[in-house]
Amino acid sequence: MNIRGRPESGLGWKPLSIYWRIEFVAIKVKLEEEDLKHYLGIDVGSVSTNLVLINQRGELIRKLYFRSQGNPVLSVQRGLAELVRDFKDFEIAGVGTTGSGRQLIGQLVGADLIKNEITAHAVACLSVEPSVQTIIEIGGQDSKLILIRDGIVSDFAMNTVCAAGTGSFLDQQAARLDMEVAELGQRAAQGKHPVRIAGRCAVFAESDMIHKQQMGHPLEDILAGLCQALVRNFLNNLAKGKDLKPPFIFQGGVAANLGIRKAFEEVLGSKLIIPEHYDVMGALGVALLVRDESAAQKRPTRFKGFHLLKEHILTTSFDCDGCANQCEVVELRQNEQVIACLGDKCGKWSNRIDGERLNKPSTQV
Repeated sequence: MNIRGRPESGLGWKPLSIYWRIEFVAIKVKLEEEDLKHYLGIDVGSVSTNLVLINQRGELIRKLYFRSQGNPVLSVQRGLAELVRDFKDFEIAGVGTTGSGRQLIGQLVGADLIKNEITAHAVACLSVEPSVQTIIEIGGQDSKLILIRDGIVSDFAMNTVCAAGTGSFLDQQAARLDMEVAELGQRAAQGKHPVRIAGRCAVFAESDMIHKQQMGHPLEDILAGLCQALVRNFLNNLAKGKDLKPPFIFQGGVAANLGIRKAFEEVLGSKLIIPEHYDVMGALGVALLVRDESAAQKRPTRFKGFHLLKEHILTTSFDCDGCANQCEVVELRQNEQVIACLGDKCGKWSNRIDGERLNKPSTQV
């Protein structure tokens, strides 16, 4: 039986199955091209550098975590090298950067979007739990509280002055006690009678811990008291006068600490949601943002490519004496050539390098 289809001038009829096959192949090729498109999010923090690769559907394909060790440029190069090694056939359709080093790395890789970490973390959390109202984020050397109302950031606070209660302080105490950070959290969660620790300052907290140890208190109770002190410090510094409502999302590297989780849940009287990718939420958020912006603007990516792995990258700095501000200007050099300047308030140096302003990445400080 022959299925009759579209007429072809002067040649009679052709079976519809031929046209269906042609259209099917065209759709399949288009879908395969879309599957090759990926979006890269880079979160450059004070302690770690995180990279996240997502596909067109927003699914996380790969996440990478590196200790920056004072050299975020090298950490990003290491991350790109791992992506090239793990994925042979893929296309970077957009790159976004966030975190404290977002401007530097954004200029280095050719970011399409440079976004502040508050926006990036909020977007990532809303993708996980659309009804979230309070986001608690504790990283290596800072902490953040973000309030969401009706899917929009309504308020936020950041603690960037003191590292008490952040990941680096917990790392330090774990090293002093000769244990892994994970063990510190587990033993803190086992404490039955938490002792009182002064958590407002890292120096005083450590002194209190040593004093309690010398008095003979069980280590589990001391660690439980430390976690309670750090949670009190977070809430007193960042949540004063703010209305904290569930659902609560807890993210950042410290979210893996069972003792801190338990202390927060006891104070807030509510369970915390810990996202699957709690440690790279900033990178995930900016990857989702650049995916949406690329789809809306339909422009080619500014990503400079993986040849950056072979380039000699370094930074130098100088003081500008052009006015009373005396800006500390950072030069980003690639193979001895200055490719970007950062840190000037008036744009005297950065505009000289950037050229056309229309070619700059979308940015929000």
